Amino acid sequence: MEEITENEVCLRAERSLHKKFASEIWGNFTKAIKTYKLLSEGDRVAVCISGGKDSMLMGKLFQELHKHSIFPFEVKYIVMDPGYSPANRQLIQHNAKLLNLPVQIFESDIFKNVYNIEKSPCYLCARMRRGHLYSYAQQLGCNKIALGHHYDDVIETILMGMLYGAQVQTMMPKLHSTNFAGMELIRPMYLIREDDIKAWADYNNLNFLQCACRFTENCASCDNEENKSKRKEVKALIQTLKKTNPDVETHIFKSVENVNLSTVIAYKQGNTRHHFLDDYDKK
Repeated sequence: MEEITENEVCLRAERSLHKKFASEIWGNFTKAIKTYKLLSEGDRVAVCISGGKDSMLMGKLFQELHKHSIFPFEVKYIVMDPGYSPANRQLIQHNAKLLNLPVQIFESDIFKNVYNIEKSPCYLCARMRRGHLYSYAQQLGCNKIALGHHYDDVIETILMGMLYGAQVQTMMPKLHSTNFAGMELIRPMYLIREDDIKAWADYNNLNFLQCACRFTENCASCDNEENKSKRKEVKALIQTLKKTNPDVETHIFKSVENVNLSTVIAYKQGNTRHHFLDDYDKK
């Protein structure tokens, strides 16, 4: 059997985005950008690549968008090495070369700093990683960072907030940074299903990093054991609900777009808490 060259692998991966996965991936990527106004003319976006399937696909999508965009914007493909094992770093570099992604790798010592933290090390790690990404992107003159969270992350976050956090909230498609003036976080994979990302990777015979964390390299995510268990539980719950309600995922997603405040006991807006009794007798 004739061996496929790296260039052929890259071309096949690119073509599949516009043909086989034109609707599920490319269409939902561009739809999210338009729907949530994630890009504007003159933006310089730092596409944050961890080495997993989601962020690697996001890199290719941005690369294709940049080729065909009707307005000018710039893209930087950045990889932060927080202390990867040599094998993991090598895999990221290999895949970046395979997909023709011109990544810029910068170093940090995050894994080393959180190694001995007993209380919420994963939360601290995530915050530190985000801060380093913002800082490096800002040094590159970027005004936005793009993260690879997808549709399934959104609906799972909604349910986890309700079931384990006693609150109604969602993972927003974009956010202004509170610590880095003029910077914004965007999530252009917001409408793309995880199964479609997996299908794209399998179709193109691509093998991506399963986990960026040095201490849990064989896991499916970098959450701590408790959060991994909760997310796994929520995934299973959604699959169970789908058996009797095939549209349950869409309903969960849409639920935070259809909040009726007149039927809510209390809600927060910024730092202010509003209660229905505040003006109940005024009506």
